[in-house]
Amino acid sequence: MTMAPHPRKIVLTAHIASTLGWLGAVVVFLALSVVGLTSQDVQVVRAAHLVMEPVAWMVLVPLAFASLLTGLIQALGTPWGLFRHYWVPFKLLISVVATIVLLNYMETFDMMAIVAAESTFANGDLGGPRSSSPMIHAALALMMLLVATVLSVYRPRGMTQYGRRKQNERRVVSQR
Repeated sequence: MTMAPHPRKIVLTAHIASTLGWLGAVVVFLALSVVGLTSQDVQVVRAAHLVMEPVAWMVLVPLAFASLLTGLIQALGTPWGLFRHYWVPFKLLISVVATIVLLNYMETFDMMAIVAAESTFANGDLGGPRSSSPMIHAALALMMLLVATVLSVYRPRGMTQYGRRKQNERRVVSQR
């Protein structure tokens, strides 16, 4: 079922806004993680880790779900369909995986905020391999979201078997 032009544009606008917001929030998290990793000032490190947790819950998670939901509505309500072209389910897969990883990583944000809030906090408390974890996760999330953006813009050719079958059915109906 294809949406009428006006609702389709509203959903498209919501999808673009939520996805760009998600992308922007990931860039901010990448910057915060770099600051938290490289700063020698204990208070700056503490602040970077303290801000990540509530902002992740209030910005990253809602934008991830909004992007996922509006993308699904777009796919189901436009001629592109959800399973007609290879790039659409691939983009959906990217969004689902990124959202699942984010939700799993929220426990780490919570733990880092607890450690950062302790009065005995020192730079070494968030050291070791875990300290680069937010930066690595943010960089990978940024890469995944940029791939999804490129797929949206370039829309590579290639229809699924389902898409070819639907296209052939439409041709047969239009020839009658």
